[in-house]
Amino acid sequence: MSETEFLEGNAELVFNLALRLTGNRADAEDLSQDALLRALKALPGFRGHSQVSTWVYRITVNAWKNRVRSEKRRHFWKTVTLGLVGGDDGEEVRDVKADDPPPDADLEKEEKAKMVQQSLLELDEDDRAIVVLREIEEKSYGEIGAVLGLAEGTVKSRLFRARAKLKGLLEGSGKQP
Repeated sequence: MSETEFLEGNAELVFNLALRLTGNRADAEDLSQDALLRALKALPGFRGHSQVSTWVYRITVNAWKNRVRSEKRRHFWKTVTLGLVGGDDGEEVRDVKADDPPPDADLEKEEKAKMVQQSLLELDEDDRAIVVLREIEEKSYGEIGAVLGLAEGTVKSRLFRARAKLKGLLEGSGKQP
């Protein structure tokens, strides 16, 4: 596989995961670049014991965890700007049709998404990674285990606890979606 083919096949996948983990476009772009560079350097050593996507997910999650640990050591946490992925300015552009739901329905859906994203960002990195991989990226327990280096049963139990924490955060702050 050439570097160009590798990048074309994985850049969007890495960026989407990075965006879910970091919560904002600028950090996601930085993380994506870092993860893709790490993956390209390691590509000659890829043995094919897993799917390329699983391997790239693992590199991305590990790069993100390293950044989080580094930020914690420096006692530096940025305020996360929330928003939906869309155009350059974060706005989603679409045509309005007669049978579209009313604009306030979209606003309510957007507000719920922001509340969930904010609560997700309050989880520790291990819990956030497992919830993002399962609920947003829709990975199987086996794939998550491969990405995080965990047994399938451990993935299930940690996911259960992470979901409970997320639910508690949503309920505790009146952010019920």
